[in-house]
Parts: sequence; C-alpha cells; structure tokens
Amino acid sequence: MAQIDRRKFMKQAAGSLALTLAAPGLAEAAGTAPKATTVRTLGKTGIQCTLLGMGTGVKAWNHQSALTRKGDAAFMAVLEHAYGTGLRYFDCADMYGSHAYIKRACADFMDRNKIMILTKTVSREPDGIRADIERFRKELDTDQLDVVLMHCITEPDWTHKYPACMDVLEDEKAKGHLRAHGVSCHNLGAMKQAADSPWVDVMLSRVNPFGVKMDGTPKEVAAVLKRAHGNGKGVIGMKILGEGQMASRMNESLKFALGLGCIDAMAIGFLKPEEVDGVVHNIATVA
Repeated sequence: MAQIDRRKFMKQAAGSLALTLAAPGLAEAAGTAPKATTVRTLGKTGIQCTLLGMGTGVKAWNHQSALTRKGDAAFMAVLEHAYGTGLRYFDCADMYGSHAYIKRACADFMDRNKIMILTKTVSREPDGIRADIERFRKELDTDQLDVVLMHCITEPDWTHKYPACMDVLEDEKAKGHLRAHGVSCHNLGAMKQAADSPWVDVMLSRVNPFGVKMDGTPKEVAAVLKRAHGNGKGVIGMKILGEGQMASRMNESLKFALGLGCIDAMAIGFLKPEEVDGVVHNIATVA
C-alpha cells in the first residue's frame, strides 16, 4: 500500500509542474532568478528541460558507473528523489549502463512525457550508430529519444571525419526516432567546431571556473560556449563541480556557470539523494 501511495504522490508531483512546462522561461522572463527546476529551452530545438539535470555517469565506463556499482536500490532511490524534487532532465549514455534504470523509473514513477532523456553513442561508424539508436529506443522503451549525442568527441576536424555518422543521426531525426542531435566535446578544437556547425543542435561541454577536468581555460571555454549559444545551439554544461573535486566550492562553480548567460542546462552527477538537495539549495542561493 505504501508503494501505491508513493506512486500516486509522484504522479501528482509531476502534474503540478504542468503549468511551468507549458510556459518555459516564465520565471526568468518576469525577472525572477532561475531555480534548479526552472524549465529552459535548449537553443532553437524547442526541447524543454529543467536547468538542473541528473547525470548518471559518475566515473563511468564499460556500461558501469559509481551509481550502478552502488546497486539497484541506491540508483532507483536517487532517481526517485531527483524526480520528486522536480528535475526533468536525465543525462545518460551507452557507456554509463543507465538506460535500464530510466526505463524502470518511467514504468514506476516518472511520466515519460514530462522528462527529457539525453543519451550518447560512442560508435564512430554509420551502421553502428543506426544500430545504437534502435537499441537505445528499446532499452529505454520509448519511440522517440529526445537528444542523442556523439560521445567524447576529441578531434578538432570531427565534422570532416564523421560526415556519414552525422548523416545517420540526421536521418534518424527525420524519421522521428530522435528530436535533436549533437556532440559531447572533450577537446577545445572540437568544441569550436561544434559551436559553428549548422548540424549541431545540442552540445555538452565541460565548464567550471577552476579549469578542472576541462578542455581549456575557463575564459577560452566560456568564449566558445557564448558563440555556440549565439548560433542557436542548445548548450549544456557538465563537470560543473569538476567531477566532485570542487564540491567544497560549489557556490563559486554554480555562480560562474549561471553568470555566463549561455548555459541552458547543466548535468551534475549524484550518488545519493542528499546531494540532489544540496545542489538545488545552492542554485537558489547563488542565482
């Protein structure tokens, strides 16, 4: 009975955000500082998500992460708490091993129509990417993925190196299998290419005021992200806390990211519910 009551509560909580979802950016337009749960629009994509998203790839590789290693119950507890708090962006990747958990959450307490799922492929061959898209849709039990990125792009000339892969993602978008595509950059030159590429809908980039786990100095990265945002890209920041290394200076990091004026959303990895609360509270403090 407790489980049923919790599910009812979660569905009601989802419904309470309907007005916000119908009016993206309303709070900011009225001059109110954004909150973690403020709904933003990713560039020119029309896709909406909350300012804060839950990253599921802390220290992730080979379909595992620090969160998957904590076990199913721990993973689901963090997802449920993040959703109950009002987060509507969940950041996944094939290498994180998180698709199955998001699928389960959507069956249990999340409303799929009210969340944005971003995922990533490490494939660098057209056939591999096409197969990944089909597999991801099955793993997440959704007809349409929201955002699919080419993951860990490090080549400054990636648009010239992977045109066939880009064509596949464009074709999959035309078929309605995904709403937007782009790249997760791990190189300053790759970021610059993404900022100017007409093909890129969304780019995910490492950014914080300390240069920790980043691809250039904070000044260099900020300049590229501002150019990307000006070009209509959906800009999502990651490594806001330097993969946890700068958690003790969280307010500085959050204030820096929010102050750039070009980051639509940010993905931060959480390993326990209290960490979600901490970031939500601090965004409200510094915004």
